[in-house]
Amino acid sequence: MEAQMTLNTETQKSSAKRLEEKVAVITGGARGIGAATAKLFAENGAHVVIADVLDDLGASVAESIGGRYIHCDVSKESDVESAINLAVSWKGHIDIMFNNAGIPDNEGRSISTLDMNRVNRVLSINLYGTIHGIKHAARAMIKAQKGGSIICTSSAAATMGGFASHSYTMSKAAMAGVMRSAACELGVHLIRVNCISPHGVPSEMLISAYRTFNKVDITPEKLSEYIGNKASLLKGRGAAIEDVAHAALFLASDESGFITGHNLSVDGGYTSSNSSMSFIYQDPK
Repeated sequence: MEAQMTLNTETQKSSAKRLEEKVAVITGGARGIGAATAKLFAENGAHVVIADVLDDLGASVAESIGGRYIHCDVSKESDVESAINLAVSWKGHIDIMFNNAGIPDNEGRSISTLDMNRVNRVLSINLYGTIHGIKHAARAMIKAQKGGSIICTSSAAATMGGFASHSYTMSKAAMAGVMRSAACELGVHLIRVNCISPHGVPSEMLISAYRTFNKVDITPEKLSEYIGNKASLLKGRGAAIEDVAHAALFLASDESGFITGHNLSVDGGYTSSNSSMSFIYQDPK
């Protein structure tokens, strides 16, 4: 028993700072999932560069965690390259790239009347912005020869249809394909590439979409409660942005060192199972 207690203590000590001295860049890090992840990474010992277009919010978060902030429109490749260069000039290398920036398309047009200008706008940020991040993070990681973890925020819309607009859905589905392709190439450099696909997480983006499509003003707490009751196998357990942050922490850390090319769903099981079948496992009345 004493030996076991000693082992548990040592394990706790070793895992207390799961990203000790690692250097991370987080796009879309000024608020929501990105900000929650930036704070969690910093708590676990990482040096964090926040890249966003929300300058006041981003600078405030960066200051609060002892990080750095840079204005970054991910649709512009040079902006993304500059964010990664900042991390390298600050700490000498980059270990983690979290391609989290994204926008919704709340217009919800039929495929037969799709506005291609809006489609291109969504793709320029959600898809091309992610490609920019993978490209320039990979360059820096290969040069440093230290390996690394590249994470992309996808969506349950990449797995199941009907969750979002056509443009948003295609951007997230294409992102998952790029992730797998990049993982195949970069594995030889010990660079892991993975996606996180949230569903029902009450971010600013989802709240905005819910208000647009459902014509109902809803708080994050109420939306989380609804998801917990209606769109999760974990009944009564709603989603939180911190759930995605913890998933990102796992994929960024050495604990996921043998995981690459993977799309990690953070959705309460919704996209992989049918909760209507749960009656099979209930005791007869």
